[in-house]
Amino acid sequence: MIIARDLKKHFGAVKAVDGVSFEIADSRITGLLGPNGSGKTTTLRMLYALLQPDAGQVLVDGMDAWHDPLPAKAAMGVVPDARGLYPRLTARENIAYFGELQGIKGDVLAKRIDALAQELEMQDFLERPCKGFSQGQRAKVAIARAFVGNPQNLLLDEPGNGLDVMSNRALRRYLLRQKEQGKAILLSTHIMQEVTALCDEVVVIAAGVIKAVGTPEALMRQAGKDNIED
Repeated sequence: MIIARDLKKHFGAVKAVDGVSFEIADSRITGLLGPNGSGKTTTLRMLYALLQPDAGQVLVDGMDAWHDPLPAKAAMGVVPDARGLYPRLTARENIAYFGELQGIKGDVLAKRIDALAQELEMQDFLERPCKGFSQGQRAKVAIARAFVGNPQNLLLDEPGNGLDVMSNRALRRYLLRQKEQGKAILLSTHIMQEVTALCDEVVVIAAGVIKAVGTPEALMRQAGKDNIED
């Protein structure tokens, strides 16, 4: 579980995030929605301890993300908006490097990579250098890299960007299995089909503040609409 308490982040006079609080519960997928510039990515970066908040607190499985950063980060798997792959390494080597940083080695690491490659349909480019990969291929490597350590908490910023229809379906099936295993998952997305198919709860943020929290069904009733996009 991840708990955000009254997070604030200002850049000069711009209040990018201004008092955001919510929970990412175990065994649930929480959607983070909002227009461009709403504060979603800034919020995510504070959650996974890349950007220090001006005020507020982030607890990851009870650990303060800034007072105990290493164990807190070890408990999170992150798919950032910028994929950040090493272009000269193969897809397998990119994933393995992150696994080794978390102390996973040898046959255990190889089996995890092979399983992720099958789940995410990466076998045809697993041994190729990442330079020149398509956006969808880069996204798959970033997703596998985040999951290789089997973290309890998963934070994904637009993971479906660049994925084709079948790859998106494979990703959705994988996330649902992770939820069934008790993982806490935060999904930031602009794809409303993903929200409808995956999210147990939705947090709507705009202008740096939370505007609504609830299940997709509850938010549709509140708005008097029959689909989450409207």
